[in-house]
Amino acid sequence: MAPVIQAEGLGIRFQLNRHRRKQIRDILFRHNVPVPKGEFWALRDINLTVGQGEAVGLVGGNGGGKSTLLKLIAGVLIPDEGSVTVNGGVAPLIEVTGGFVGDLTARDNITLTAGLHGLSKQTIAKKFDEIVDFAEVGDFLDTPFRHFSSGMKVRLGFALVTSLDEPIVLVDEVLAVGDRAFREKCYLRMEEMLSGGKTLFLVSHNEADLRRFCTRGVYLRKGLLAADGPIEETLDQYNADLDGAAR
Repeated sequence: MAPVIQAEGLGIRFQLNRHRRKQIRDILFRHNVPVPKGEFWALRDINLTVGQGEAVGLVGGNGGGKSTLLKLIAGVLIPDEGSVTVNGGVAPLIEVTGGFVGDLTARDNITLTAGLHGLSKQTIAKKFDEIVDFAEVGDFLDTPFRHFSSGMKVRLGFALVTSLDEPIVLVDEVLAVGDRAFREKCYLRMEEMLSGGKTLFLVSHNEADLRRFCTRGVYLRKGLLAADGPIEETLDQYNADLDGAAR
């Protein structure tokens, strides 16, 4: 059987100041503020093969390249070297509220965003009540999205994206948000997807979540592949590195 995801020599580089947020002092005194030059490799020489139904936890510190790898798999970013081949559709829980328009109502956003993910009008109508019920926003369907609390926005985004019937699911720290009751709903939804044979990539700093859902761990350190094996072994190596750095 062909792999669901295969990365070969995968790498991507960014300008050092590409994502730098401007501060007021930068705008007022821009001629006096040094601008970092050059570039860095966010990921380099990544080789991975993932089979159907595997549950992979991405492990590593901030800036290690975990979210960047998910975006490359989702096709949001284009690699500068190597390749990543994805055999099947992707349900990306990377930026859950991405694609939602603040001035549109929740009702209109469900229709718009689901359509952008490729759902037909008939499919959207069929799934509409399920999405609304899961997100618990039935009383706010005609409220502009910008008036939603951050928790409501995440609930709606999670409900919509996980309703997509795609074989590959990418999850980036989504399980860390929301109240306890909603997190448990998310856990149950994730377990349903895995029992249905979906392939999972999960980014989480919560080791309990990684152990609960993942059998394989991939450890990224400063953009390089530091470990790839059973989730417990990968977490042990990551924690050993943290302990060593703390000494």
